[in-house]
Amino acid sequence: MSYCKQIGKDRIIISTPEELSQKSNIKLPEPKPEDREPGLILPNGEINWNCPCIGGMASGPCAWQFREAFSCFRQSESENRGMECVEKFAVLQDCMSNYPNLYPKRDDDSEEDLNAAIGVNKNDLENGS
Repeated sequence: MSYCKQIGKDRIIISTPEELSQKSNIKLPEPKPEDREPGLILPNGEINWNCPCIGGMASGPCAWQFREAFSCFRQSESENRGMECVEKFAVLQDCMSNYPNLYPKRDDDSEEDLNAAIGVNKNDLENGS
């Protein structure tokens, strides 16, 4: 037999193990598509800058650079997707290097590794090639 007591805004319920082991008969309503939290891309195709999946990158001292680079990548239709955005990502990387406390380098990522992964020579970026 359960016991219930209301104390202010709190309700204290004491139940027996037998009561707790019974299967619930409560039916939850089916989730509606419009109630779902939007992801990175909104239904209209725009980028959801408030998505927690991008962390704090869309705000802060390098937000503008991030938005420029990410928007460019998202709109890219080239065979090597994002290659036309390399300069924007380099600007973002430079900005982030000015704020090491907010954007610490990961131990497993070196600048050379990142540039090699996208097939860019840093000298080419500096010379505008």
